[in-house]
Amino acid sequence: MRGALLVAGTTSDAGKSVLVAGMCRMLARRGVSVAPFKAQNMSNNSVVTLDGGEIGRAQALQAAACGLEPSVRFNPVLLKPGSDRTSQLVVRGRAVANVSASNYIEHRQALRAVVAEELNSLRKQYDVVICEGAGSPAEINLRATDLANMGLATAAALPVIVIGDIDRGGVLAHLFGTTAILSPEDQALIKGFVINKFRGDPALLAPGLEQLRTLTGRPTYGVIPYSDDLWLDAEDSLGTVADAPVGRPRRPAGSQWLRVAAIRLPRISNTTDVEALACEPGVAVNWVTEPSRLTDADLVVVPGSKATLSDLEWLRRNGLADAIVQRAAQGRPILGICGGYQMLGRSITDGIESQTSKSDGLGVLDLDIEFQREKVLDRVAGTSPHFGDNAVAGYEIHHGRVVRNGDGPLLQYSDGTNEGSVRGAVLGTHWHGVLESDCFRRQLLSWTADQAGRGGFVVAPDTSVAAMREGQLKLLADLVEDNLDVDAVLEVIERGIDVGSA
Repeated sequence: MRGALLVAGTTSDAGKSVLVAGMCRMLARRGVSVAPFKAQNMSNNSVVTLDGGEIGRAQALQAAACGLEPSVRFNPVLLKPGSDRTSQLVVRGRAVANVSASNYIEHRQALRAVVAEELNSLRKQYDVVICEGAGSPAEINLRATDLANMGLATAAALPVIVIGDIDRGGVLAHLFGTTAILSPEDQALIKGFVINKFRGDPALLAPGLEQLRTLTGRPTYGVIPYSDDLWLDAEDSLGTVADAPVGRPRRPAGSQWLRVAAIRLPRISNTTDVEALACEPGVAVNWVTEPSRLTDADLVVVPGSKATLSDLEWLRRNGLADAIVQRAAQGRPILGICGGYQMLGRSITDGIESQTSKSDGLGVLDLDIEFQREKVLDRVAGTSPHFGDNAVAGYEIHHGRVVRNGDGPLLQYSDGTNEGSVRGAVLGTHWHGVLESDCFRRQLLSWTADQAGRGGFVVAPDTSVAAMREGQLKLLADLVEDNLDVDAVLEVIERGIDVGSA
């Protein structure tokens, strides 16, 4: 078979990413050559690709579902919000400008050509390309400059299915309204619907689906049930709700739990870093936004940020900065990652991400940071001399460079160069993804338990983040196979926009 499909959503976080990943794995299992594509993404959760750029985390997961390494081809335009009004524009994996909502329009024509070129190239190379929309196609105020939804579907002659999240309530109205608000030309591209996160008796929903078909002339191709097991690799920060647990905590292997407080920064990036900790039995990870939540935590994680100095000021306003400094003075474990690592140092000289030229850091690490215009983008590997020289791997995405480090190293690159910092119970690194290195993560948790006096905590010997991610992809493919009218969807893909026009 050959063809392409666009999966649009009634809202952000409706389930587009997971449906695309599930369809990609389902097709790959059937021996179909398949690739993912998201023309334009807005997310601070990104990964470094083999071709030396960065793309949205969700597209990396979708590539894995296809059996492919992540590539900038799968997400040629990425917007990384640095404030409520501005974003860093990343094109083919490289940062090219900082844009606002108004001046972004100036880039649209060039970006349209980039998107078309990459999608055409993928369609020539792969039998099927499953495209993911962005936000909702019902944002008709943006239709004239749209790159990722109906604008893409029109330009590339893509049939469209629309997914809605029933957990939000009003899903039938969402699906009907999304279709009805579009122009007749765009409506003709909508072939049908999928409902996500359904709980309960499908028989109760069936009359509503039949009425929806009568009203719109379009079928519902499937109803995906809710699954507690789907939580890894969130596309953006919508899932990082303050005071909410990360993942699904599993009972401890020993007699005690380990408690991790991950600070939910306003411009948090790469939230997925802490998910690896939440994969471990007996490790309860929570997002926190106020100082009292740090008091009873065994480990505090200060994650990455797309606006380091702005988020550092937020820590000070909320009292979290004082709590971190006090915790360091008490010799209680803290881990800073990328922007969070930079905040723990003595000084930060910026001029790239913010208008503030220089600021004092929290001073719990003996570290000075200077931002440079050229971003560090690299996939890295090495060892951890601080934790038994275990092999570690990760990736770097940052403008800030270490210009002075008076502390011992946490990690070493493969060439023996030191990386990161250790000062008492305070640890820091620029490496994202390092917690997915299973031996390193186990050593970190064992060390944390020792520091916290939790002798009853036992690290499970067999937790594998890679295996858990693979298990989620298998689950997604099974959900697609079991709950979608796969033959009908494959017919839509193969026959294109001529199938089922209303």
